[in-house]
Amino acid sequence: MTRFIHDQFSKDYLEELLKPYGEIQAPSRVAAEVREIDVLFSPFSQQNANLSALGLLGKMATKPAIFEPFRNPAAKEEICDCLLKLLEVRSALQREANRNKTSIQNIEVPQLWILTPTASVTILSGFGAVQKPDWVAGVHFLPQYLRTVIVALHQLPCNQETLWLRVLGRGTVQKQAIDELAALPTNHPFRKVTLELLYNLQKNLNINQQIETDDRELVMRLAPLYQEDRERARQEGRQEGEREGRQEGRQEGEREGRQEGEQQIILRLLNRRFGQLEISLIEQIQGLSTDELESLGDVLLDFSDISDLEVWLREKP
Repeated sequence: MTRFIHDQFSKDYLEELLKPYGEIQAPSRVAAEVREIDVLFSPFSQQNANLSALGLLGKMATKPAIFEPFRNPAAKEEICDCLLKLLEVRSALQREANRNKTSIQNIEVPQLWILTPTASVTILSGFGAVQKPDWVAGVHFLPQYLRTVIVALHQLPCNQETLWLRVLGRGTVQKQAIDELAALPTNHPFRKVTLELLYNLQKNLNINQQIETDDRELVMRLAPLYQEDRERARQEGRQEGEREGRQEGRQEGEREGRQEGEQQIILRLLNRRFGQLEISLIEQIQGLSTDELESLGDVLLDFSDISDLEVWLREKP
């Protein structure tokens, strides 16, 4: 069960980071016997220099790409299945080229990136994977015509360049990445969206009764970050309220600012978890007192679906 929770997190995470730079299809179905590609990415035609902000992930996304992230080490059969998906995409491109009477060389076939937490020597040698001097450690290329790369996340160097990939690792690799993420400036363009996705992952793991040790440690690491973000939002809202409320009185400005900050982070998390909220629910949340907002913030990670929020609003203490 937890594997599927992590799979959904990985797809959502890659989609959020890459959607400013190209077209995302996640998941994308191929072949009569349905196989789903986790993330199929096509960069916008114009060169986007901002991809450098994503480090190694941005380098991977400069050309059409298929991303297949794995929570557990990718097995031989799973890698073969990924190769089949790539070959089916290539076949579809070939058929399109034939219809248009063009050559497939004029159409870029996606590069397949298999993101696995670890990769054994047996797996890498069995697929003929090798490292290239112009790529960092942990990036293993299969023979040229296979257009496939196995990325062993545990082998990546711990630096800013690889951070956005190591977030998808597990155990100490993921914990180190989260520590680095938390240390980034609060206005970093990818910090907020990544933490919000991680908080949603935390919530989904919390409702699972058979949580693994790695997942339990992940939940414990994210809990203080969530509380820190809530407090930061309150402080920012309080400061904004102070500025706006000086003419009407500092005390009232502080109260309104604190309330506004709490509203913002709660609405963000709820939208991330359940999609865009109905106007009626947003208005109810905006009508809550500061104490009620704090109570809602304490329990919202326990909600399974939108009906839990509706019940809480109807029966709030």
